[in-house]
Amino acid sequence: MKYSINNLGDPYITSNYGVHSRQFECSVIDFFARLWKIEPDEYWGYVTTCGTEGNLHGILLARECHPDGILYTSKESHYSVLKAARYYRMEARAIQTLATGEIDYDSLSAEIEKNLDKPVIINVNIGTTVKGAVDDLDRILRVLSQLGVSRDRFHIHCDGALFAMMMPFVDFAPEVSFRKPIDSIAVSGHKMLGCPMPCGIALSRKEHVKKVEQRIDYLNSVDTTIMGSRNGQAALYLWYSLRKKGIAGIKRDVTHCIDTARYLRKVLHGAGFTCRLNDLSSTVVLERPMDDTLVKRWQLACEEDIAHVVVMPNVTRDKIDRFVEELVEARETHGRMEPVREDSPLSKLMCSSWGGETHMPKNGN
Repeated sequence: MKYSINNLGDPYITSNYGVHSRQFECSVIDFFARLWKIEPDEYWGYVTTCGTEGNLHGILLARECHPDGILYTSKESHYSVLKAARYYRMEARAIQTLATGEIDYDSLSAEIEKNLDKPVIINVNIGTTVKGAVDDLDRILRVLSQLGVSRDRFHIHCDGALFAMMMPFVDFAPEVSFRKPIDSIAVSGHKMLGCPMPCGIALSRKEHVKKVEQRIDYLNSVDTTIMGSRNGQAALYLWYSLRKKGIAGIKRDVTHCIDTARYLRKVLHGAGFTCRLNDLSSTVVLERPMDDTLVKRWQLACEEDIAHVVVMPNVTRDKIDRFVEELVEARETHGRMEPVREDSPLSKLMCSSWGGETHMPKNGN
């Protein structure tokens, strides 16, 4: 950390600044290009400051490709997606979701059909923020096909958040890759890979980047990224983590997260709590504890009457057991959260589309 490592300008073009880690950055991008199956001469990418920057970049490319396009995204998308629409003055539609957090495909189809005179820009969630729901890319592509939207009239950005990095290592998971007609993917680098500072990866088709490229003489490079100065330390940490873990190590981490999330759901259910776990996810959604001290101590992210736990490689079964013990104690002292309204997030955890059983709080319990 004693050096100011600045990856100025485009990762693939030399700049005037000599203390950089662009060669490591390119190696990181190469790894994800192979992971998401895009040919070597067809991709471009860079290490971002976070997942939000990746979304801002991917949606910027979409707007430049389709200036009059409409952005469609689910209401449970990360806030950065509609933030991008505001920044870029794009027309946007927030689509209803299923109880599980997936986009409502019928609602999406109906909304696109109203606006077939304009290009379609879709944000596909590969793991929503609160519920960890994965939008079905193949079903969305079928919607576009059924509506007669040709490839030159649609653009798909995938907000990979956490799970686009995990799905390739989940057995029998659906494929999200550039072998399908998608245009960009953004993921976070400080979650699964454990980079000590916030960062992420943006990957897109090279042909789209030409639309935002500008020559900057004093850098002796071109401007293609959202940020100008970029943290070269982040690229080094990502490269080191990928080298240290390798494919087998990442696979072990992903398997651990999925199995441990299932264990958490099982223990919570056994203790009588309302909880759910989406397929392809390591995010367990549960009723919000009534004890704010517990919420702060365990740093639970809450939304109205629900909370969630994102199981990462550092989460162990012993830690889960302690967490659930404290939840039980808090319930005995403070009672249980009841749905704040008929269609609240907690009420939706009872929906049969999740499958299985759950425990719903009742008055006096």
